[in-house]
Amino acid sequence: MAILVLIKMLGAVMLLLYAVRMVRTGFERASGSALRRTIGKASSGPLSGAVSGMLVAILLQSATAVAILAAGFATSGFITTASGLAVLLGADLGSALVVQFLVFDLSWLIPVLLAAGAWLFLKIEARMAKQAGRIMIGIALILLSLQMIGEATAPLKEARFMPQVAGYLAEDASTALAVGALLAFLLHSSVATVLMVAAFVQQAGLSMEAAVPLVLGANVGAGLVAIWLTRGMDRKAKLLPLGNFVFRTVGAVAVLLAVSAIENPFAGIDAEPALLIVAVHVLFNVLLVVCCLPLTKPLAWLVEKVVPEDRRAEGEARLMPQSALDQRVVGNPRLALASATRELLRMGELVEAMTRPIVIMLEKGSPEEITGLQLMDRNVNAIHSAIKLYIAEVNRGELTADQAERSMELVSFAVNLERAGDLVAKNLLEQALELHQRKISFSQQGLKELARMHDRVLANMQLALNVLVSGDVASARELIAEKDKMREMERECHNRHLERLKSRTPESMETSNAHLEVVRSLKEINSLFAAVAVPILAREGLLRDTRLVPAE
Repeated sequence: MAILVLIKMLGAVMLLLYAVRMVRTGFERASGSALRRTIGKASSGPLSGAVSGMLVAILLQSATAVAILAAGFATSGFITTASGLAVLLGADLGSALVVQFLVFDLSWLIPVLLAAGAWLFLKIEARMAKQAGRIMIGIALILLSLQMIGEATAPLKEARFMPQVAGYLAEDASTALAVGALLAFLLHSSVATVLMVAAFVQQAGLSMEAAVPLVLGANVGAGLVAIWLTRGMDRKAKLLPLGNFVFRTVGAVAVLLAVSAIENPFAGIDAEPALLIVAVHVLFNVLLVVCCLPLTKPLAWLVEKVVPEDRRAEGEARLMPQSALDQRVVGNPRLALASATRELLRMGELVEAMTRPIVIMLEKGSPEEITGLQLMDRNVNAIHSAIKLYIAEVNRGELTADQAERSMELVSFAVNLERAGDLVAKNLLEQALELHQRKISFSQQGLKELARMHDRVLANMQLALNVLVSGDVASARELIAEKDKMREMERECHNRHLERLKSRTPESMETSNAHLEVVRSLKEINSLFAAVAVPILAREGLLRDTRLVPAE
């Protein structure tokens, strides 16, 4: 029986982890840029940082995912260590609120979500609808996995070893804390760990005295996960998870000592055990936010002093990893073109990295941050030149007709990416500098319009790079269709901007030229990336020769 219970439990937990990741993927693909921008605004203050972290963690169902995003912003210098710690405290609370929602009996919702989600994902072509379907299916699978965990743990209530295990953990709180931390680290999810502990409390008779240290340990272990995942990043990125781990560990030990000092702390509380243990988890994270939010600056100062400077990776060294252009395979066109494709992918990712923080830069970018992003265009230009020279050398050898055509396609796309990098560095970022120097800003409505357009461009950049590697015809069709949608967005932005000018909105009048230039540049960048789909669709006969109506 023990082996069967273990297999069922393992399968249920793996399904839970997969479902949580599925929901996170859906939100990232649907509005990943907006989520990143929300975290990027954390520097407005500790409270706004905590709120932004909480909201993003609720959507992504993972405080660890928020920690990775915040670490990336810390590396780029867009948020300080103190601001990042506020974001992570809020993310911990958001993750706890997700557990609070999932612990309720929502089994009736599973077939509804599966039916609606599958229909949206399989039958609707629009990207947002597909991702909404993905999210619904993911939530349904989470609820289904929780049912499976409950069914798998029910026989443990009658197991002869369960009282001994529960008794030992209840008597040795420090061991229970370590076990909870280990579980969370192995599962890479505090949500899954706390839900599993709640299932053990509800179905297997685990006592609250044993469950509370396990839950506190799960919070500590989740902090370790973020440290582990950022171990390869630079010093600024490592400071955030380390500081958050200090908050979690000190808080967990303090609460454990307080609970241990009180005799029967949960006696007289009339509530279901699973709901009670989840309430403890939420309350712990609320206390962390309340008590630790004022301490983010002192702790940021402390971890910055404790963690030594990393002198191995400086400035542009991070931006220019080793080239994928392999000179050893120049005489083998098949391998050489594959190398050129990998380098082109790296070039596209660099342009995307320049483009991602554009809205933040337009809103509140400092000259130092803007100039730092502009310097990345030098790397784009260097890769562009290297790709052209490499393919020119490859073309001196014997190529088939298909290989020759592919080489020209790669050069053409490299030219497009170089042009896109120029648009970001010399148009968009120059507009951001001018806004800063003139101390003017877009209207709130205008900034929202630009942010929506920017989000769409970033999503299409990702799609274009996928098409570059895969050559998938369906994705190529979707990418070309996005050009029409971008034209519609451009027209809507122009019309709404003109309406604001008619109503003499002061911000719109001051930033009119900048607004129109940003819209025009974003549309052109989108077209340059979408061009990767043209030769794929042309080979399949899926493109018209002209958009003109034939003359009579």
